[in-house]
Amino acid sequence: MSPRLRRFPEQRFVGTRDDMRVYDCDDGDAFAALEARVELENLVGDGLVSSFGPDSLAEARNRGFAEEGAA
Repeated sequence: MSPRLRRFPEQRFVGTRDDMRVYDCDDGDAFAALEARVELENLVGDGLVSSFGPDSLAEARNRGFAEEGAA
């Protein structure tokens, strides 16, 4: 199974609200970047992490999130 955030164990796509970026937890580099931000910046505790229903990149984009690493 791919890695997941402890508070979002079933979510593949997780977004950060402070910069409106979405991270694909199935992508090792993207997950590492997300995990580092969550740990260092207390994003979960500050309520700055979002999941999407349905859990898809299209839904994340629909809500205004851009892919991590996108220009």
